[in-house]
Amino acid sequence: MQPRNMSMSGVVDLAAVKQAQEAKAKAEQARAEAARQGGTGAVPASSLVIDVTEAGFERDVLQRSTEVPVVIDFWAEWCEPCKQLGPLLERLAHEYNGRFLLAKVDVDANQMLMQQFGIQGIPAVFAVVAGQALPLFQGAAPEAQIRETLDQLIQVGEERFGLTGLTVDPGSDAGDPAAVPEEPAGPYDALLEAAVQALDAGDLDGAVRAYQNVLSDDPANTEAKLGLGQAELLRRVSGLDPQKVRQDAAERPADVAAQSAAADLDLVGGHVDDAFGRLVDTVRVTAGDDRNKARLHLLDLFEVVGAEDPRVTAARTALARVLF
Repeated sequence: MQPRNMSMSGVVDLAAVKQAQEAKAKAEQARAEAARQGGTGAVPASSLVIDVTEAGFERDVLQRSTEVPVVIDFWAEWCEPCKQLGPLLERLAHEYNGRFLLAKVDVDANQMLMQQFGIQGIPAVFAVVAGQALPLFQGAAPEAQIRETLDQLIQVGEERFGLTGLTVDPGSDAGDPAAVPEEPAGPYDALLEAAVQALDAGDLDGAVRAYQNVLSDDPANTEAKLGLGQAELLRRVSGLDPQKVRQDAAERPADVAAQSAAADLDLVGGHVDDAFGRLVDTVRVTAGDDRNKARLHLLDLFEVVGAEDPRVTAARTALARVLF
């Protein structure tokens, strides 16, 4: 699913010359103090990814955001898309080598933070820059788009707030992925990687084939099922005219094809609840084969988002009320 808010538009509203000067002064003061005490001010690579709790949020996120952009990954153990996104963000945190800090928040253990940030579904990624929070994106996303977003975030931090990032101790490799023995490659890792690369390159047909190849041997492969659903969704909307789709859906509320296309656009745009609600309403006003087609399309979208997502659970309940 294409993530929403995958841009830095509006971030300049956070900027003020005074804030930038103060943030830069604080960072320079911290480095000067470290040098005075005989240290280099460098941090170990292992500190580039941290687990954050409600109790330590001010210290670990708000205060740190005055010297480096802090990217917050809201996740949970039961969230399948989180298991794809989390390791990617961790790898990028090490690769960017102190240009941003990754803070991981388990929403099950820190529900107050989830509420404060207005999180509606996970994975959700926010940033805090000089004490100011802004949304980055929601849902899994291609690596190329994530890199672009991080580059924009870092640029904003430098230009608007004077954030120069962290200096990483070159002698510390505790958090360096290259220093950690890699796990043996799984039987489908090459195919899954090929699918991701195809998605990044815009080759939706190639991505669909790669995921299907995995599922032909391993029908229960969760990563392949999720990826296939996302690739097929993107392929369906690739040739659509959004304005015409919206108009058709408004004029024909009982037309399953029109409502399904509009729901696909809703989902790609990150409006998950709107997509689900649209198809639940379509099931409500149709009957026979049309009702079944709407129901099946809704179930397909459930697979794209992930069965454990709370929004899927709520939509399943709504669907059951309509059907029974």
